[in-house]
Amino acid sequence: MKPCNVLLVYPNFDFPSFWDFRAACEIAGKRATLPPLGLITIAALFPAEWTVRLIDRNVEPLHDADIDWADIVMTGGMIPQRPDTLALIERCQARGKPVVVGGPDVTSSPEVFKEAEFRVLGEAETTIAELAEAWTDGARGGTFEAVRYTTDVKASPVPRFDLLRVDAYISLGVQFSRGCPFTCEFCDIIELYGRIPRTKMPEQILAELDAIHATGYRGTVYFVDDNLIGNKKAAKAFLPHLKTWQHENGFPFDFVIEASINLADDPELLKLLRDTNFGSVFIGIESPDEDILVSTSKKQNARRNLSESVARITDAGMFVCAGFIIGFDNETGSVADGMIQCIEENAIPLAMVGLLTALPETQLTRRLTRENRLDPASDLVFDGDVGGDQCVHGLNFKTGRPRRDILDDYHRVLTRIYDRNAYFGRIRALSKVLNRPKLPTKIHWGLVLKDARTFLRLVWRLAVDDRKTGRLFLPTLVECLVKNPAAVKPIVSQMILYLHLGPFAQQVIAYLEREIAAIDAGERPDAPDVAA
Repeated sequence: MKPCNVLLVYPNFDFPSFWDFRAACEIAGKRATLPPLGLITIAALFPAEWTVRLIDRNVEPLHDADIDWADIVMTGGMIPQRPDTLALIERCQARGKPVVVGGPDVTSSPEVFKEAEFRVLGEAETTIAELAEAWTDGARGGTFEAVRYTTDVKASPVPRFDLLRVDAYISLGVQFSRGCPFTCEFCDIIELYGRIPRTKMPEQILAELDAIHATGYRGTVYFVDDNLIGNKKAAKAFLPHLKTWQHENGFPFDFVIEASINLADDPELLKLLRDTNFGSVFIGIESPDEDILVSTSKKQNARRNLSESVARITDAGMFVCAGFIIGFDNETGSVADGMIQCIEENAIPLAMVGLLTALPETQLTRRLTRENRLDPASDLVFDGDVGGDQCVHGLNFKTGRPRRDILDDYHRVLTRIYDRNAYFGRIRALSKVLNRPKLPTKIHWGLVLKDARTFLRLVWRLAVDDRKTGRLFLPTLVECLVKNPAAVKPIVSQMILYLHLGPFAQQVIAYLEREIAAIDAGERPDAPDVAA
């Protein structure tokens, strides 16, 4: 096959965002939280004779010379990256370079990217070979669409971790599975990847970890699966292999996952995760109100004692980060107090609270369309002082209760949980119960040095720039060192995150106050105007 120069460009996120953690990146001496796992997987799918380069615009600039080198440019990502993706298409085309766009955003909203010469829709493992062949045969445009939910991830190659500037990221990522068995109405994961989780073989993940290990990286590895235990049987079959790999390599990595709350129901699974050095888990709690959970098909969270579930996970050595949503139809009144109580009582420092959003191609969007409630003028990409994530671009539909009440609830929750004293109070509560394991970990001196530098930057930041936070940091650290020293590293990491989450919450709060004031002044609609 004729050689080709491919430039992979990962777009900027529409900052600021809940997830950008910029202050934490600065403290750690990094530029971004995670690298573009999708793009480096695609890089491994191109013909061997093709030359591939990667530019992640979140960690380094894209120069005209980079574009001029390429025969073809490939880009794309998620909704918050849409503005930069569209700008990249225009910029590359202005220099005479055809553009391929792939990823979840173009898959869900292909019409938005109609200006791109090529569009790759769905999972790329089954389409990149077609794209390469078409390009070699002279095609200079086209759409390549995978049949959904049929990609055999066992055929997915080891990503090209060698293309990354690994020192630019707080963590690296791998993916074990795609898909989720649940039916949450608002979720687009089951639309993109299906309800039957497809998993890789254990040896595939171990090969990926070998490739990461070979780069010299040591630290956190994020399993980017939207639900690692979607196929619980496969996960339990895989984890003993991972545990053995960790032992053989001196535990070079700790792991972060996303999972459903039923993780708490399986003691064997919790022990496997504990023994393998899984340190935290993100869980979509959404609401403490069981009626709301049932109405949005989040039934796996209903009919359980939430506090007991969180406690079992914490006792297994993992701290829980959680997602919450405001704006469901079944909210019969204020939900703020119940949500605040849930976050406080369960000692959840990192709580991602957002507005309900009707994402493309979800059950929620289809229902709202049938009910004539979807707002056709709403743009999911917010253009303003606050970036384009779920914290501000939600409620893109006619709401079931007054919009002002929803925004006021949201304002109350954020004001309370990201109050400095409340946040550190949850960290202190967590430090008393987080039962981190004592593992036979080999000392990785590079990681020790990196952690020491991070700690010194943190102390300097707290001593000079943020003394109010610093006054809470020191007693919390000392208490943890004395009472639960095994938990010090994750507890410090949660304190670092406040340097981003506190100011970000204030930005969102200011936005909410402007929106509420506009409703009060009659400049924004407030009545739900729900169609009969």
